[in-house]
Amino acid sequence: MKSLPRVLVGVALAITTTIAAAATWPDGPVKMIVPYPPGGATDFSARAYADELGKILKQPIVVENKAGAAGEIGAQFVANSKPDGYTVLLGALGSLAINSLLPSKQQQYKFPDAFDGVSMATSTPLAVVVRSDLPVNNIQELIALAKKEKGQLSFGSAGYGSSQHMVGEKFQLATGTKLLHVPYKGSGPALTDLIGGQVDMVFDTMPTLMGHVNNPKLRFIGVTTKERAASLPDVPTLKEQGVNDFDVSTRYVLLAPSGTPKAIVEQLSQAMKRAAEVPRIQKAMVSQGADAVPTSPADTDKALKDEVEIWSSVVKNADLK
Repeated sequence: MKSLPRVLVGVALAITTTIAAAATWPDGPVKMIVPYPPGGATDFSARAYADELGKILKQPIVVENKAGAAGEIGAQFVANSKPDGYTVLLGALGSLAINSLLPSKQQQYKFPDAFDGVSMATSTPLAVVVRSDLPVNNIQELIALAKKEKGQLSFGSAGYGSSQHMVGEKFQLATGTKLLHVPYKGSGPALTDLIGGQVDMVFDTMPTLMGHVNNPKLRFIGVTTKERAASLPDVPTLKEQGVNDFDVSTRYVLLAPSGTPKAIVEQLSQAMKRAAEVPRIQKAMVSQGADAVPTSPADTDKALKDEVEIWSSVVKNADLK
C-alpha cells in the first residue's frame, strides 16, 4: 500500500501538470470533429467558426468530417479522445440527444455525461415545406388533409432518429395526425424527392432550405419556432396557426470530452463568444437562415440535459425504438 505522503505528492503532481497544460493551451492545432458529411448545416457552422477561432487562439482549428451512423461515429470518436482540448466536437444537439434515447442507435457512450459543454454555436428554425401541387396552403389545411388521408401523406427526413424525423413525430403528436415517414440518407435526397413529387412534405432546417425558398415546386407553410424566421418573414409560425406549445429549433453545439480542464473549456467558450461577435460570422449565419448563439459552459451543460428531456417524451409517446 502506498503511503499517504506519496499519494498526496502524486495528486499534487497531477494537478500541477493539468494546470500547466491549461496555461499553455493551445500550443498546436485543434481538431474540430463534425460527425456528418461535408456540405451540411453542421459542417457550414463548423467551418464558419473554425477560421475565426484560429485567429483568436493563434492556432489552426482543423475541421475533420467523421460521418456515419447518424453522427454516432464522430461523436464516439470525440467521447473517447484524450480530454486535453485538442479534439472537440461540433454536432447537432438534437441528434445527439435523440440518439441517446433510441435503443436502435446502440450508442457506445453515455450522453451527455461523456462530454463537457463548451458553447452553443448556431441555432436555426425548421420550416414545414410541402410540394406545391399538394392542395394545402397553411398548417390547418395540412392537418385536415392528413386526417382525411389517414396515414397516406408522407414526409421525408434525413434519417430515422434525425432531428427532421423527430420534429415530424412531434408534429403528429401535437396535431393528432398520422403521417408516413420516409427516411433518407441525409436532407439532400429527401429534398430532391420532395421537389420531384415522391414525398409530400419535409420538416427541415433553414440552411438546407435557403436555396429553395423561391422554388415553384415547393410551398413553405410554417416555421417551428415561437417567433417568425427572419429569413421567412411572411411565413407564420405553427403557434400562430393554432398548434400550441410548438417551439423547436435545431441547435449546433461545441463539446469537449468529459474531464477536459475547466480552464481550457472556459478559454474555448470565450473564443466562441468573440467569434460570434465578428460581423463576417454574423453575416454568414444570416445568409443561411441561422443565428450565432454562444453560451457559457454552464448554460451549455444545462442545454444538453434539457434537450434529452425534451425528446424523451416524443420518443416514448411515438413509441420509437
